[in-house]
Amino acid sequence: MREADALVVGAGPAGLATAIALTQRGRRAIVIERRKPPLDKACGEGIMPPGVRALATLGVVLPELRAAPFRGVRFIEGARELSGVFATGGGLGVRRTALSEALLAAALRAGAEVRFECELVSWRQDGAGVHALTSHGDQAAHFLIGADGLGSRVRARAGLALPPARVRRFGMRRHFRLAPWSDFVEVHWGDGAEAYVTPVAADEVGVALLWRGDGGSFEKQLALFPALAARLALADSVSESRGAGPFWQGARARHARAVALVGDAAGYTDAVTGEGITLALLCAEALARTIAANQPLTQYETAWRRLTRAHRAFAALLGAGTSHPRARRAAFGALAMAPAAFGALLRIAAGEHVRSFNHSTLDPSRAHTLEA
Repeated sequence: MREADALVVGAGPAGLATAIALTQRGRRAIVIERRKPPLDKACGEGIMPPGVRALATLGVVLPELRAAPFRGVRFIEGARELSGVFATGGGLGVRRTALSEALLAAALRAGAEVRFECELVSWRQDGAGVHALTSHGDQAAHFLIGADGLGSRVRARAGLALPPARVRRFGMRRHFRLAPWSDFVEVHWGDGAEAYVTPVAADEVGVALLWRGDGGSFEKQLALFPALAARLALADSVSESRGAGPFWQGARARHARAVALVGDAAGYTDAVTGEGITLALLCAEALARTIAANQPLTQYETAWRRLTRAHRAFAALLGAGTSHPRARRAAFGALAMAPAAFGALLRIAAGEHVRSFNHSTLDPSRAHTLEA
């Protein structure tokens, strides 16, 4: 049994990005995933500009992605609209299955090993690292990385999970065959629910509905947004409804001895800001950089807090808006009088103020662009 530098549990964007970034630094990474590809998950599917750059750094050939660009985010409530444009490039709307396939291809090109239909059964830690039992056999590694999502078993078994939040929020996503009518991600606000519309191809949009409370069908939640429902009424649905939640999953820390958490497993606030994929990619790079430099995992904790600080603050702010409609409408009214302020908030929330990569270490041949 050849020892790995990292055994990564979960082949979503966070797990594959971590494996790629480690492999690019000369480390051996093995990814195990209990499901079969292509992997899907309910999410808004919008990738912010820093995330687009991270994909290029990871070796994803952006021009080959089936995707659609967007240049900002627009909030809509009734007749009021607030629009903000990114300052450092465009975002990308990408169906989760397409993103999964592109990252898997990049991981295999980089030399990472990916084992599908392989489940983590148990593990133990000692001074040398981690000894794991998987459904494919034993595997030793210096680090065990939990990239296994909202309901992370690694987080729970490592004793890093916090009690569930009192506020329960859920989401559901579906795709429609319809040419995008805007080059913005639209966030439609209602009392107790929001609807996200993301262009994901030249002829397709993804619609994600978020709400507070248990249950509820896609149709029931969509009916809360009559104008959007009317626009989608004649469009063909091209995917099944897929749900996610509850959100607000907490972690005591991002590491425990030789175990580290990344992506949603590291703690999740709310999908209300639409930055889950982008933050997963940036934090995966930070974790790989920490491990490859033989630094203590406390360095990764510091980097994670820095990278997610604005997101967590903005999510808390918007989360308050979902609970207090009158206060939200008053805030939107004030921002409508100062559109530059909304744009500035958007750019902070999108992470455009964070220097996430040490660009001197990048291979320029990997930096594919949308214009290539």
